[in-house]
Amino acid sequence: MIADIITEAELKMDSAVEYAKEEFAAIRTGRAHPAMFNKITAEYYGTATPLQQLASFQVPDARMVLITPYDTSAMSAIERAIRDSDLGVNPSNDGKSIRVTLPQLTEDRRKEYIKLAKTKAEEARVSVRGARRAAKDALDKLVKDKEAGEDEVVRAEKQLDAATKKHTDQIDEVLKGKEAELLEV
Repeated sequence: MIADIITEAELKMDSAVEYAKEEFAAIRTGRAHPAMFNKITAEYYGTATPLQQLASFQVPDARMVLITPYDTSAMSAIERAIRDSDLGVNPSNDGKSIRVTLPQLTEDRRKEYIKLAKTKAEEARVSVRGARRAAKDALDKLVKDKEAGEDEVVRAEKQLDAATKKHTDQIDEVLKGKEAELLEV
C-alpha cells in the first residue's frame, strides 16, 4: 500500500518534470527549432489542429524554419496561426511553403523569455509539491486508519522527500540549461 502511494507520487512528479521540459522547448531561443511550434494550433476544417499534423518542418539555417503544409489549402490558416502566436515572427508564403525567419533576440526579449521560463519552472515545482502533499495525506490516512505503522510511514515520508528533492533539482537543472541557452548570443 505504501509502495503504491510512493510510486504514484513519483509518476506525477516525473510528469511535472516532462511538462517543464516541453514548456521550455516551446520558448524561443536565438536558434530555430520545430519545437517552437508545438503549442500553436491552426483552424483546419473548423477544428483547432496542431501545426505538426498539418505540415512538415525543416530548419535550413540557424534562424529560419521552412514549413511545408501537407494540404496547400491550409496554408493561410497556418500562416495566420503563426502570426497570431506569441513567437513575434512574421511568416512569408511563396505558394508552396511558409518561411519563418526569426529576428535576432534583443536583450529585453531574452529577459522576458527567462522570466517566462522561471514561471514555467515554478509551475512544475508546485506540481511536484502538490504530488508530495497528496501522497503525504494518503500516508497520514493510513496511520489514522491503523493500516500501517508510524515507523513505516516515517520511512516512506523520507523516501517521498528524497523524490521531491530529486525532481525539483531536475527542474532546476533544465531551467539552468534554458537560461544559458537564452543568454547565449
